[in-house]
Amino acid sequence: MFKLLKRTNRRKVLIAGWDCASPEVLFRKRTEGPLGLKDRLPNLSRLIDEGIYGPLSSCIPCITVPAWTSMLASKDPGTLGFYGFRNRADYSYERMTIATANAIQDKRVWDILSEAGKNSVVIGVPQSYPVRPLQGYLISCFLTPSVERQYTHPHELRYEIERVLNGRPYDLDVPEFRTDDKDHLLRQIWEMTEKRCAVVKYLLREKPWDFAIFVEIGLDRIHHGLWKFWDPAHPKYEPDNPYRDAIPRYYEYLDRELGEILGMLDDNTVVMVVSDHGVKAMDGGFAVNEWLRREGLLVLKEEPPVGQLTPFEKVQVDWEKTTAWGEGGYYARIFLNVEGREPKGKIPAHEYEKTREHLKRMIEALPDHEGKPMGSVVFKPEEVYREVRNVAPDLMVYFGNLRWRSVGSLGLPDVYTFENDTGPDDANHDQEGVFILWDPRRNYGGRYVDGLQLMDVAPTVLDIMDVPVPSDMQGRVIPR
Repeated sequence: MFKLLKRTNRRKVLIAGWDCASPEVLFRKRTEGPLGLKDRLPNLSRLIDEGIYGPLSSCIPCITVPAWTSMLASKDPGTLGFYGFRNRADYSYERMTIATANAIQDKRVWDILSEAGKNSVVIGVPQSYPVRPLQGYLISCFLTPSVERQYTHPHELRYEIERVLNGRPYDLDVPEFRTDDKDHLLRQIWEMTEKRCAVVKYLLREKPWDFAIFVEIGLDRIHHGLWKFWDPAHPKYEPDNPYRDAIPRYYEYLDRELGEILGMLDDNTVVMVVSDHGVKAMDGGFAVNEWLRREGLLVLKEEPPVGQLTPFEKVQVDWEKTTAWGEGGYYARIFLNVEGREPKGKIPAHEYEKTREHLKRMIEALPDHEGKPMGSVVFKPEEVYREVRNVAPDLMVYFGNLRWRSVGSLGLPDVYTFENDTGPDDANHDQEGVFILWDPRRNYGGRYVDGLQLMDVAPTVLDIMDVPVPSDMQGRVIPR
């Protein structure tokens, strides 16, 4: 277990970001569900039993980008102005942009704290590349092309990292988590996490800080790569497979590292453990563009080869005859081809809402591969966001309420597929992540709180640190 150092007056906050951590895993014991690990994680279990905890509802869409920025800026994706990693740059058909740090116009927690004269340590938070200055220290995220680029602030920090790791390169991510070589994947994940934890502990020990956050992406990667080997509800689950304990063992390792970090803290530091979204078994993929094509809503100039996956970007679309097209991913983005908006718009502007509503009802009525209701959920951006900036999808779709991935490629023999078009992937995201708050000065007795939202994290951090919460933040301070 961990000990606490002497008390000071100024309150600090440490956030451990476990990307993709699920309430079903962290909040349950093995006797309470097949995925429950709480009784195998003694350090995390103590934080839960003495703290405040509950499911943390993610943003819509519940994907890494924009979720971490939504959490730390306390703004919804519409207000932030990006809806995934890739976004339409304008209303043309071709131009797309990647939502790096350059896409963020709003202040995140550490920006506000820098203005208040407080020091931050920021490690691995998505959308922290390209690196921006702050008062403190920053190591960028998995969106960084390589450590050959500038990935730290200040610049000299990279040389300290080299010394901490004895010359080994720092790993921003695993090179390819969608692989059939699971042994290689596990080696990459464990090595990456071991390096990151060594650097986290070094910075917490050697640098002055008031706020610190690190995000471990390895948990997300091991879920996507090996979920079918662990979850008995997965359609591809095989009992007694050789990887059945790979995910629990990794959680146990994270818990040991968490215990070492907690042992470095004084009793002035409030600790949070959070995730940007949860995880659930992926039943399969729904070929959104193939379906739109078969419904006559997407028209191609020539048929793609059947049985040969062709990315949407490589097919020839007859835009003058096309009503809608979609993007693949953990959720689907549907775009309508509107007259006066898109270059060759087909839908008259006055029929836009009628067309959109009709397509929404078509999607909601879709059956699964067995003819049963799929249970897809369709969102209109203006109904879920405070405002809608830049080029939002016309519809956002959770196929099977996130049990099915959206497949954008064409050429499949059916609209249902059980192989991912971008490589092996066992899991999809779930709307609910986790929130745990532990204050060494107060035992909350494991208070369970429902109704928490991703955007509540940033104002809660500022409130603990006695920094005014900006009026444009959309979250609320979590009662303590």
